Amino acid sequence: MSASDAAVLAEVGVYLGSLAAGDLAERSRQGLAHDAAGWAVRKRGLTGRSSARWAGSITKATHDQWALARRGQAAYLGWLRGQIACIEARLARPLGAKADKRECLPRGYASRGEWHAKSRRLQGLKDRLVVVEADWKAGRVHVVRGGKRLANTRHHLEAAGLDAAAWRERWRAERMFLAADGESGKRFGNETIRVADTGQVSVKLPAPLAHLANAPHGRYVLDAAVRFQHRGQEWRDRVTANRAVAYRIHHDTARGRWYVTASWQRTAAPMLPLEAALARGVVGVDMNDDHLAAWQLDVHGNPVGEPQRYFYDLSGGAEHRDAQIRHALTRLLHHARRCGAAAIAIEDLDFTDGTSREKHGRNKRFRRLLSRFPTAKLKARLVSMAAEQAVAIVAVDPAYTSRWGAQHWQKPMSTPRRKTSRHDAASIAVGRRALGHPIRRRTAPPPHHQSDGAGHRTAQARPETRRREETRPHLPGPRTGCAPPGGGAKAGDQGAQHRSGHPVEQQSWQQDSQ
Repeated sequence: MSASDAAVLAEVGVYLGSLAAGDLAERSRQGLAHDAAGWAVRKRGLTGRSSARWAGSITKATHDQWALARRGQAAYLGWLRGQIACIEARLARPLGAKADKRECLPRGYASRGEWHAKSRRLQGLKDRLVVVEADWKAGRVHVVRGGKRLANTRHHLEAAGLDAAAWRERWRAERMFLAADGESGKRFGNETIRVADTGQVSVKLPAPLAHLANAPHGRYVLDAAVRFQHRGQEWRDRVTANRAVAYRIHHDTARGRWYVTASWQRTAAPMLPLEAALARGVVGVDMNDDHLAAWQLDVHGNPVGEPQRYFYDLSGGAEHRDAQIRHALTRLLHHARRCGAAAIAIEDLDFTDGTSREKHGRNKRFRRLLSRFPTAKLKARLVSMAAEQAVAIVAVDPAYTSRWGAQHWQKPMSTPRRKTSRHDAASIAVGRRALGHPIRRRTAPPPHHQSDGAGHRTAQARPETRRREETRPHLPGPRTGCAPPGGGAKAGDQGAQHRSGHPVEQQSWQQDSQ
């Protein structure tokens, strides 16, 4: 882009950013007293200093930002209360006491020094809770336009590898406002930031900056054209039909480039019935901190083909992590389409409280492992991406999938040329649970002779069988001929030697007790 275009966009973005900052401050002062009438007053005040459409975009972005801060405040409030309750419960226990799951009692702290440190932390958390509760009742939120992290970087320029001028340029770019919502029926789907099907970009200038216009009706047309590599044809179809498209222009100071982001809302896909989604089998997926393990299963729960692994690296920044997750999910969806499966089964994991030190103690490595699990972002991204490919997502209970998968499927699925991992076996367990089949492979009683006429000894409980994933009931008394003479429930019973016909032995091999 030319220097003149960059200068005009920067001036417009800084001016609209100042209006957005003032509107956010006004919205925060209103707190819980805000209503539709207050929104209309704010919009009328901004219309005279910009335009009606710019005022609508600014007030909508302000409302969304305030609502996001409010949700974050509610999450932080719940986290504080959970931490306080957990520490108080552990402080009430004796030093070195072990946890009692039956009585729901946590373990005590290991030493007097740790107990004292936790009591001090408890007081600090209670003080923070009082402040947050007061803000919550008053409807007061704390928002930093430009980002709190970047604001704190100003005090650590050497560690960030920046100087004052570079930081100031990045700070100004982050506080710009160049975003406009689309309108169906208008020319190219947006009157404020208009992008033609040829890639030409024109911006409606605010009233005080109308002297910068180089086109009629107070518009500024950029010399450079834009090009959308991802879903470019879909975007072109929308703008040709004058359907709504929202745009956001932002400046990347590190690369010295300007970017245009286009977004639109698609019609919600109809929900596929579970029976229809599972009619062609399923692809079971086991989520891990560095890869996705997937295996295709047919309708009977049998693994088909070879296991697949899709690796990603979550050690970089937010954009790098997001791209890694997106690429892994793209490969997973392509695999599901090639297999002909209409559903993907995943575990319904939730580690919202799993990274707490009070829950896992000093096991820092395990807490970091849980922190790296992209559960919420991965599930949200997978659902949205699967809707584009007409693939259903089935979330299952994650209980014992890794343990039972490794116990019952890792060894049978291993061959001299294929090393089945624990995660591959867990993906089979996830898929079988989604299909309604039991995970564990149970053995039938031995046949009455050594030939193979009785068939395979593996018996599976049907999906409608009650308690099919529980252990077999243990019957009292010895079940072999190793009992001492005259002892045991079957002592002197000659029928016990004939295992295939003995009623007690037949009952002990039932898969479920009714």
